[in-house]
Amino acid sequence: MIKAATLPALDVPLVCHINLARGFRGGERQTELLVRELAARGWTQRLVLSHGAILAKRLAGVPGLEMRFCSGLLSAAIKIGRPDLVHVHQGRAVYPAYLRKVLSGIPYLVTRRIPNPLGGGWLTRRAYTGAGKLVAISRAVAQSMVDVLSLPGESMEVIADAFESLPANLATAQQLREQWGGQFIVGNVGALDHAHKGQGDLIRVARELAASHPAIHFVFVGSGRDEEKFRQQAAGLGNVHFAGFQEHVGDYLQAFDLFAFPSLKEGLGSVLLDVMDYGLAVVASDVGGIPEVVVNGETGILVPASSPAQLRQGILSLYENADLRLAMGLAGKKRSSEFAAEIMAERYIPIYEEVRA
Repeated sequence: MIKAATLPALDVPLVCHINLARGFRGGERQTELLVRELAARGWTQRLVLSHGAILAKRLAGVPGLEMRFCSGLLSAAIKIGRPDLVHVHQGRAVYPAYLRKVLSGIPYLVTRRIPNPLGGGWLTRRAYTGAGKLVAISRAVAQSMVDVLSLPGESMEVIADAFESLPANLATAQQLREQWGGQFIVGNVGALDHAHKGQGDLIRVARELAASHPAIHFVFVGSGRDEEKFRQQAAGLGNVHFAGFQEHVGDYLQAFDLFAFPSLKEGLGSVLLDVMDYGLAVVASDVGGIPEVVVNGETGILVPASSPAQLRQGILSLYENADLRLAMGLAGKKRSSEFAAEIMAERYIPIYEEVRA
């Protein structure tokens, strides 16, 4: 709970968030967490989003929040209106914010979530360099901007994502374990997209272990463009289960014994924060911002991306060593406290004040 002492002064600005994604992935979840934290502090907020966005349903009824729906980038710029500042949470949304600044002088900040290099086009450069502050969710993402933009260090800040404190039903978790039929559950949560999340490597590991380690079962929570491809890849395997998109992810984390995250690229991997909050040890790829979350040898094991052999070895080493797995899980639980949503919000507030000034 937010203590009264943390409430802002009466001169609280109207901040307009903008996120144009219709789906609900890590960036949208972090937008939701920040909006809710600011609302708990009494802030007045506006959110510009696309028609049909899942985020609208999740934030319905939040006090002090006005939602405005747009049909494109120009429409989004108009819907921003005249707030005190704009917070961009998603890639395409930077252009309406830039246009609004050009037309009305309204300042904005940008949170960038992916480590992909920025495009070199003049409009992209102007949109990013025109921001009062650039925020990266990890040092890896920050570096990807530094590589393209020539900006002073004070123009950029690193603010990590937050975990969500996902609830879990213990009875449901036990039912899931019985349904999967495994004695040891390796879980993965994320969009089913090999080019990003690398789950194809995990399915390959499952096939290699099906005969030698039948007690290990692999569960994929999520949906995405590669779902059918993955189902075909796992055809005939009794140790692989696809749970689809799930609202109550905490039930699944509670049912897992180990979490595998073989991403090929990752700005931070915010789901790892929820995983650590549940006291789960992690085997993850050593890419992007993941090493800023998972401490190799302490909260989990980091392996090279696109290396099924080392991914398999990491999983087996923790399967065979319950004490180490428990110790890593406890260390991860302790570390997760550094990524609380209230901490994230408290770090954004002075940036809002700086950008607005």
